[in-house]
Amino acid sequence: MKKINLENIRKAEIAVGIPSYNEADNISYAATQIDLGLKKFFKDKKSVIINVDSNSSDGTGKVFLAAKTKTPKIYISTAGRTRGKGNGLRLFFSEIKKMGVIAAASIDADIRSLNPEWVKCLLTPLFKSYDYVVPFYIRRKNDATITNHICYPLIYSLFGYDIRQPIGGDFGFSRKLVGYWLNQRWSEDIRRYGIDIFMTVNAIKGGFKIGSVGLGEKVHKPSSPKLKSMFFEVAASFFNFLRENKSLWLKENIKIRKVRLLCDNRSNSQKNKKNNSLLNNCQKFEKIATSNFKDNYDKIINLFSREIVSSLEKNFPDGRLLKIDDSLWAKIVYESIYNYDNNKKRREVLAALESLYFARAASFCRETKGKSDKEAELLVKKQARYFFKERSYLISLFS
Repeated sequence: MKKINLENIRKAEIAVGIPSYNEADNISYAATQIDLGLKKFFKDKKSVIINVDSNSSDGTGKVFLAAKTKTPKIYISTAGRTRGKGNGLRLFFSEIKKMGVIAAASIDADIRSLNPEWVKCLLTPLFKSYDYVVPFYIRRKNDATITNHICYPLIYSLFGYDIRQPIGGDFGFSRKLVGYWLNQRWSEDIRRYGIDIFMTVNAIKGGFKIGSVGLGEKVHKPSSPKLKSMFFEVAASFFNFLRENKSLWLKENIKIRKVRLLCDNRSNSQKNKKNNSLLNNCQKFEKIATSNFKDNYDKIINLFSREIVSSLEKNFPDGRLLKIDDSLWAKIVYESIYNYDNNKKRREVLAALESLYFARAASFCRETKGKSDKEAELLVKKQARYFFKERSYLISLFS
């Protein structure tokens, strides 16, 4: 581990962490916006901004330390070739625990829509008895596909929490919750992109008080180049948690709990009229889905029920345009959870699910063609309600 603490900061009440890897082009902006928020809304608190870096090769650390801020800064990097957002945040959690930090937040380094209000929204509830603050963004309909089709419907249906963006990336959290996270088992997937879902499900497991904040539109670097690794790491982190904590969700009856909206900055957000990085997503999903379905066909027919395989074959008549609606998708995900729990070849289970996840994303693109983002959002919520309605199917698999 490498650490640069030019002002020798040892104690703080507030800390904001910026996990990064090769983000020299945006980290100065992130640091200055966070600084403005801390000085405007928390000027009576002793604060620090900490960049937790994955040993970037583009000078991210130098740019961060050179950013003009009134708030003191600390740079911490993982050692050698150790990478991963989760590894960075684990360093951040350990550091702020030693510093006696009361309230903390993590904000991704590539956020381009970040403004001082985000800092206010993420941190203020932590001084009002909340332990975990999750973001609620305005998102484009073909963005956040892992959230929309895996994490949100499962958090909703299995735990009964209506947390719309459980892997949003930008969170606020209390000292008590940080200590709880550090005491959990950290797998390799958690140390990478599986960290966000790890944070959320453990906040639920620990019974911590959770609130939501509206942050407006999230504009950041496109995630599509990283979707494959993101999917495997998020899904493995989540499915391992489900496998190890069945008593939390393997229940006949649960009720949906709305997570209270504590701060709403969405009205101050100017939504970009055009986001070119998302325009080709649907074509990419279609191409990957077709290729992956063929490559993983043997795994699919061996892992899934005859009912699902028959539906897939019926909806894939000409070798393209594999159609998966929300009802079929719910059963696919539920059978995947069961298969993951009962199969030693868990990477094969995830590979089969991944190929169908891209098909579901492509199907959703076709379902929402010509629809507005708001209309598409209603379909995402409808899908989550369908998952909840069909949760008895998952329960029956384990009985």
